[in-house]
Amino acid sequence: MEDEYAKLIRRMNPPRVTIDNNSSPDATVIQVESVNKHGILLEVVQVLADLELIIKKAYISSDGGWFMDVFNVICHDGSKIRDDGVVSYIKKVLERDAFYVPSLKGSVGLKPSDDYTVIELVGTDRPGLLSEVSAVLTDLGCNVVNAEIWTHNARAAAVVHVTDDTTKVAVEDPKRLSTIKKLLCNVLKGNNDLKTAKMTLSTPGFMHRQRRLHQIMFAERDYEKVEKTEEKENKLRTRVTVLDCVEKDYTVVTMHCRDRPKLLFDIICTLTDMQYVVFHGVVHTEKMEAFQEYYIRHVDGSPVRSEAERERVMQCLEAAIERRTSEGVVCYVAGAARWAMLRLPLEAVKLEVNTAVGCWLMWTLARL
Repeated sequence: MEDEYAKLIRRMNPPRVTIDNNSSPDATVIQVESVNKHGILLEVVQVLADLELIIKKAYISSDGGWFMDVFNVICHDGSKIRDDGVVSYIKKVLERDAFYVPSLKGSVGLKPSDDYTVIELVGTDRPGLLSEVSAVLTDLGCNVVNAEIWTHNARAAAVVHVTDDTTKVAVEDPKRLSTIKKLLCNVLKGNNDLKTAKMTLSTPGFMHRQRRLHQIMFAERDYEKVEKTEEKENKLRTRVTVLDCVEKDYTVVTMHCRDRPKLLFDIICTLTDMQYVVFHGVVHTEKMEAFQEYYIRHVDGSPVRSEAERERVMQCLEAAIERRTSEGVVCYVAGAARWAMLRLPLEAVKLEVNTAVGCWLMWTLARL
């Protein structure tokens, strides 16, 4: 149970959000102040990322039990936030004392809900995997409502929301769920999978799809390199350093990489799930490059203590940056909602699917 005193302090000091379009000539400035709590930074960044806002700069401070962050953000078209509805939504969500999203614990598997069944998949990446998964779901009479698939470092993970193709509601029959699990596990294992594909039945609950994909990949240790890839000459190499700040008893993490949407979310998501707290930080982007620096400690108050821990932090952050970054052909497909359309002669490395209102939409990066 949460400490009653902490609850009282939060009620006396509710979150305050200021959204300013005048301070910066080229960005909307969002300032968030609140009583500090582990995970609050991730939830704030998650709200901004879910609105597809691009964070150009950020200043983070959470020392002394108080949390204050400043974000310079723009819309996808490079403009400031001019939509009053979006401004109102940000303030409404972030100023609620209960905007903290529940913990995203849970094992990989099938999660039934009232509207759809959430299927989580993980296995070894290989050509044709997406097509085979699509074939199994189609043959079993499952309609895909939406899906997101990531591949990284020879591992593949997916979160797929499905309904019964006839009733249009969640699949609840235990025997049918067992059949789905068995057949999909066989597909994911392939002929020479060194790691067992994982699918277990979990209790329903809130789940942020992209954060869950990070958790699945992290659990599969995709940060451990399986093979070395050649860096292209014109590609900005991801650089992560982890150093000691002895005088303040912090660990200083710096990152320099190619900028992209949701980069900050991916970094903070990984640090939070690894049980680290960001006490101070700065984010700066210019052209296509991003620089981030964080002063962190473990939730128990200690900085990084060993070389093994230091190396693991570096590997995990590199993986967080690279999971959503892929090279290939970007394809946009629209048409009547039909999951069988995914039986494509492509090797998908990133995929998003949405079949809202009978319209089938897909975005994918694929290696031909």
